[in-house]
Amino acid sequence: LFRSEDCLYLNVWKADDGKKNKPVMVWIHGGAFTAGGTVEPREEGTNFVKENPDAIVISIEYRLGVFGFLHLSHLPDGKDYPDAQNLGLMDQMMALKWIHENIASFGGDPDNVTIWGESAGGDSVTTLPLIEGSHKYFKRVIAQSGTPVLSKTTKQAIDDTNEFMDILGCKTVADLQKIEVEKLLAALETLGDMRIGPERDGKYLPLDPYEAYAKGAAKDIDILQGCNKDEMNFFMAESGVGAPFVEEYTRRFAKNSVLLTDKEKALVESFCKDVKGEKYEQLCRLYDQIWFIAPLFRISENQTKAGGKAYTYFFTAESSVPLMKSGHGVEISLIFNHPEETRVSGRAFDETFSKTMRRMWVQFAKTGNPSLSAKDSPDGKAHEWPLYDLKNKEMMVFDEFNIHPEKESQRKILDWERTYFLTKYFCL
Repeated sequence: LFRSEDCLYLNVWKADDGKKNKPVMVWIHGGAFTAGGTVEPREEGTNFVKENPDAIVISIEYRLGVFGFLHLSHLPDGKDYPDAQNLGLMDQMMALKWIHENIASFGGDPDNVTIWGESAGGDSVTTLPLIEGSHKYFKRVIAQSGTPVLSKTTKQAIDDTNEFMDILGCKTVADLQKIEVEKLLAALETLGDMRIGPERDGKYLPLDPYEAYAKGAAKDIDILQGCNKDEMNFFMAESGVGAPFVEEYTRRFAKNSVLLTDKEKALVESFCKDVKGEKYEQLCRLYDQIWFIAPLFRISENQTKAGGKAYTYFFTAESSVPLMKSGHGVEISLIFNHPEETRVSGRAFDETFSKTMRRMWVQFAKTGNPSLSAKDSPDGKAHEWPLYDLKNKEMMVFDEFNIHPEKESQRKILDWERTYFLTKYFCL
């Protein structure tokens, strides 16, 4: 199915207890908008609903890579493809429409749907509220390690399409349609996965998602979002500590830093100099800020300024895979209750900790507030999760043996002076 556009399926998991009007949690998978799918073993929903029968879990597919996110309308024969740059998001919207119209037959409440995703899935669920007419299909968002940071401008999208066409020796859409799928995927790999994503076209999506949040585009949507302590360690551990990772991200930043002013470059250099360790450590911590931490806090800030609700978290439990630490996606097997899936996590996390975190996710989907009373909490402790506010900037810290709220200023997660401004450049 990965190689076919005939891929628009969804899966429904529910407890067979005959109960009605259950909250619905719709999972959107990650994979940088180029990979992934609902066949991912650690994202299978059976164990989750066995433990939490009061919720229904759905996972959906959407078109990926050049099939879902390739700008075509500027090509000589491209006028018939005005939305090609955002087809993947449109697929997600169609899935949500189907769920809205049919989930009652499965015992779900069509008026209590939470969209939920990680990485590109987190990017998706924080972008979907900005689409006109989307709010009738969901009322809550859970975003794990993902914001609209992967989106791009129309100019960037056109430039990427032109480079992609040059790689293939194509001039028109008709030329592209004659190319075998394997060659399309090979050309995408040459172009680079991280150059695929939704387009901020000013038509389907706003030109600036952060500003849209600040102006209240999602103020009636409850948001729970967060990131992991060492996000980039996943990418570093996957590619290797040495040359491949350092070369790729050094090259990437050098290319994109032409957008920065001299003052901004100096601030970034100052940040990197303060990071102890090898070059890869500097790059990991810098891209933690660029892709995950700064965008996370900007969404929480702007959602709160607009009068909306934002619950924010910071996950710190570490994988046992060498160098992975609390890297990107290490929490997925925990969240879906698949402790046996250890390729990224390396181990099963503490069972009570894991159950408590899952229960908070369900509680949020049910009520819009993830806080748990001692009676409802698997660890027997009350957990009051404070709303993010502009003064205290509180979040829930998921330390494996100490779930607790904490002010951002205590842990100093974000460098407000030297990296926060980078959010205006999106996916550097």
